[in-house]
Amino acid sequence: MRILLLGYGKMGKTIEQIALDRGHTIAGKIDMHNRSDMDNLKTSDVDVAIEFSSPESAFDNITYCLKKGWPVVCGTTGWLEHKAEVERLCKEQSGAFFYASNYSIGVNLFFRLNRQLARLMKGHEYQSSMTEIHHIHKLDAPSGTAITLAEGIIAEREDLNGWKLAPENDEGYLQILAERRGEVPGTHIVRYESEVDTIEISHTAHNRQGFALGAVVSAEWLPGRYGVFGMDDLLKI
Repeated sequence: MRILLLGYGKMGKTIEQIALDRGHTIAGKIDMHNRSDMDNLKTSDVDVAIEFSSPESAFDNITYCLKKGWPVVCGTTGWLEHKAEVERLCKEQSGAFFYASNYSIGVNLFFRLNRQLARLMKGHEYQSSMTEIHHIHKLDAPSGTAITLAEGIIAEREDLNGWKLAPENDEGYLQILAERRGEVPGTHIVRYESEVDTIEISHTAHNRQGFALGAVVSAEWLPGRYGVFGMDDLLKI
C-alpha cells in the first residue's frame, strides 16, 4: 500500500517505520517546509494518507486529500471546530475519512471503562476531575484524548454542563488540568473525590509505538470504504 505521510515529526517518523516494517511504501513525506510537493502527486500515486501534522495544517491537509480522492486517517487534534465541515465534504466527495483522538488500542478500551465508571457514579456524591500530562512539544491543551474522556463522562452525568480547562473551576463543569513535562508520550487520570475517599483510573503510554501502530492498521482498513469512521468501527466496539 502507498501511504502519504502528512506531518513528519516524531509521530510521522514512527508511523513511517511501522508502515515499512509491515510491507508498505511511502508515497511522500509532507510537512510545513514542502507542502507544495503534494501538488506533484497524481491521484494514483497514493492509496491512503495518514495525517499527523499540526492544528493549523490539519483542516487544509484533510480537505486537499478528500478533493483528490485519497482516503484520510487523521490523528491531529486541536482543529475539531472544522470537523463537521470535513464530514460534509467527505460525503459530497464520496470519500473516506477516519478520525480518532487516540489510536492506541489500550486507550480506546480505557474510553469504554471511563464511560462505564461515569455511569456507575451517577447519584453518588463525588466530584469528578481529570489530569492529562504530555510532552512539552504538544501544541493543544487539553489533549484530544482528554476531550474524548470528558465527553464520555459528561454524557453520563446530568450534573455536568461541559468541561473547563484549569484553573477555571466553575461549578457544574468538569475541570481538566493539562500539564506539559519533558518527553511524556501521554498520561490521563480520571478522578472522583468525596469527603471519605478517592477513586482513580489512569492510562499511561510508555512510547509512541501504540499510537503509530493503530494509525497504520486504520490506514490498512480504510481503503475501499466510504464515509466517516473511528476506532469503534475498526475495533467493532
